[in-house]
Amino acid sequence: MTSTVPAPITRTADGSALQAVLLDMDGTLVDTEGFWWDVEVEIFARLGHTLDDSWRHVVVGGPMTRSAGFLIEATGADITLPELSVLLNQGFEERIGHALPLMPGATRLLAELSAHRIPTALVSASHRRIIDRVLDALGHRHFALTVAGDEVPRTKPHPDPYLFAAAGLGADPARCAVVEDTATGVAAAEAAGCQVVAVPSVAPILPAPGRTVVGSLEDVDLAFLRGLIVLR
Repeated sequence: MTSTVPAPITRTADGSALQAVLLDMDGTLVDTEGFWWDVEVEIFARLGHTLDDSWRHVVVGGPMTRSAGFLIEATGADITLPELSVLLNQGFEERIGHALPLMPGATRLLAELSAHRIPTALVSASHRRIIDRVLDALGHRHFALTVAGDEVPRTKPHPDPYLFAAAGLGADPARCAVVEDTATGVAAAEAAGCQVVAVPSVAPILPAPGRTVVGSLEDVDLAFLRGLIVLR
């Protein structure tokens, strides 16, 4: 886990109780969910197996141990989980080395949060080596804290990454707004007690209490996030 000194937590005069914003990475800020699937398809093709496209919804958004383990079991491929994890990370790094498209609205939202000194964390199930590569494009300066999937005892869908991020920023999870794109990430944030904005990427996500679903990150700005959490 990496961090800088968190910006001071402030409560605004407009009645907002927002203390921090916690952002997922793949599919939320960077348009890379398809990269992971493409790499999985290519690797299993080399192993002599064809992946069923319906499995994409099963593996999206989860920790690599779960997604890779599922694909090994589903295909019966002759490869171990550690071996497959290395190949997946290598393949993904190669892809983002050529292009790293940001999601519409990501640059604007990060700039706005930074301009208003909103404590912000990047919370991802991806490994640290991947996060650090992506941060070069997103801008390290935008995040007071980053949490990688291989740095917590339990990653998404467990609440641990979001609880760690909130604690690291000195924030109450109930006063943190989380932006996620998958059901796995939403489950983690909700289990941590955060207010969630879902921006579905691969599979649909339904609205629910404490959860707002929007069509694009373009629909999310600081005023919107502040409006999710009000003093009671």
